Amino acid sequence: MSISRTFDLLDRYRDLNNKEEALASRENGTWVTYSSQQYIRNSNLIAYGLLALGMMKGDKVVTVTNNRPEWNFVDMGMTMTGVVHVPVFTSLSEEDYAYVLNHSDARMVIVADKSIYAKVRPAFEKTSGTGLIYSFDEVEGVSRWTDIMGLGAENESRFKDELDDLKKAISEDDCATMIYTSGTTGTFKGVMLSHKNLVRNFLAAAEIFRLTPQDKYLSILPLCHVGGRMGNYQTQYSGSCIYYAESMGAIASNMKEIKPDGFDTVPRILEKVFDNVIARGKTLQGMKKRIFFWAVKLGLKYRPPGESSWIYRQKLKLADKLIFTKWRDALGGKVRLAGCGGASLQPRLERIFWAAGIKVLNMYGLTETSPVITINRPEKPDLKLGSVGAVIDGVEVKIAGDGEILCRGHNVMLGYYKNTEMTGEAIDDEGWFHTGDIGHLEEGRFLFVTDRKKEIFKLSSGKFVAPQVIENIFKESLFIEQLMVVGEHEKFASALISPNFSYLKDWCKDAGLKAESNEELIAEPEVLKAVGADVDSFNKRLSDPEKVIRFRLVSDEWSPGSGELSPTLKLKRSIIGERYQSQLEEIYPKQSI
Repeated sequence: MSISRTFDLLDRYRDLNNKEEALASRENGTWVTYSSQQYIRNSNLIAYGLLALGMMKGDKVVTVTNNRPEWNFVDMGMTMTGVVHVPVFTSLSEEDYAYVLNHSDARMVIVADKSIYAKVRPAFEKTSGTGLIYSFDEVEGVSRWTDIMGLGAENESRFKDELDDLKKAISEDDCATMIYTSGTTGTFKGVMLSHKNLVRNFLAAAEIFRLTPQDKYLSILPLCHVGGRMGNYQTQYSGSCIYYAESMGAIASNMKEIKPDGFDTVPRILEKVFDNVIARGKTLQGMKKRIFFWAVKLGLKYRPPGESSWIYRQKLKLADKLIFTKWRDALGGKVRLAGCGGASLQPRLERIFWAAGIKVLNMYGLTETSPVITINRPEKPDLKLGSVGAVIDGVEVKIAGDGEILCRGHNVMLGYYKNTEMTGEAIDDEGWFHTGDIGHLEEGRFLFVTDRKKEIFKLSSGKFVAPQVIENIFKESLFIEQLMVVGEHEKFASALISPNFSYLKDWCKDAGLKAESNEELIAEPEVLKAVGADVDSFNKRLSDPEKVIRFRLVSDEWSPGSGELSPTLKLKRSIIGERYQSQLEEIYPKQSI
């Protein structure tokens, strides 16, 4: 059947994928599932309830919540009535929430629970146009989302025909959602995406992932993130049951419980999995330890079938039997693929997971491109490890004269809400969206992304440095959680490093060192020596201008909550630069006059 609006997925469930388990989340220690019929019914009741509340096409509703089945009910209820869904991260500040509520002209807010309500309420009370607030969980003094459904049930006969007419009138070119993105600049932009933007994107992804109604899928990325949303829709299109991860800390236990066939991820999650596996490997003794690291070394040299020798493939089969099956068992035992985007994926991680039988399909895109522009395929000839793949159907890519990646197609946004000037700067007269990323094409179609255009800097020697490339290499160190390469207009490049403090504490304990607090850890001479050895090792892989000549460890763990990272875990370089000005002055002391 034809799909042209997001809510057409409900008809697909009704006609093709009638399931007892369509959506699931863990509540009070138990997995609670919803059938496709419950999904359809709850979404319709939400739609009737919104109409009874006087919501009209074009009105905005903000949601601030963790991933859960209820998100889908309100999402579908909104889009069926023409209401624009504005999903927002749970990690924003009061000031940011106030900005989004005001700028979006939101008429309603739906929050997850008591803790998020406490964060959003001050912003809500400052917003003149927002009159209604609901919660998914019970919060004292706050109406629940079920009240909207109850109102819908009371008014079903009144609005049934009207809803049918509204659905027929909604075009694929109508705005379905508005996603606020600040990137690393701190300036919020309301990205307007149409039904066509979202639908054509998830149809292309579904064709590549080829999930089935018998599969289970673990949803990890926030649904307010366009990548998580795309994965959510494409999995529903395929008829697979979606399980929503409890939290980032519960991913491993959730996987063991539900045994997913696939999941969505960002590179940082894969880094964590890999680091944990390596840390456990280091605790082995004797022959077991040698076999373990033989398999890891072999996996890091992985090449797809057709690029590797017969001897290598035989060795890999042995490594799989001895080691890699245990890796998959730790992830439930059935995982065969993972969609990965949002940041630069280290080639070593991509290769080791493919060697372990988990096909990580690396993809590239932005909120403004709905999001996928390119994606690696599961097999050759449309697969090239190290790249972010080839374009999806209906999308074009070209490289501008200055190396910027340009994109044109059905995935390009409608524009930025209330900002025609910025929209005009992003999308040129020929319809090309300027991504702000630098990259190149190999073999005429496989895209490689090297850095952000605005983040490349020049040393005093005139040599250009692309920091993301260097940062990606250095994050292979078990000692390093995050780092930022600096050096604009200086003689050499340097780095601020936020260490992997969990690993550092274990390392110090094994080494008989007494350092415990973060401040003590970064001051410990043996730690500085070990990190310095890794820095020296990685520098050997870099050209002279790219080498990190000096570094400083910082005692803070960078995160979106503390402000150094964006919600999608990208470095906020200006904030980090301001916060660690004293360390930067130690690296580059000012010359006395």
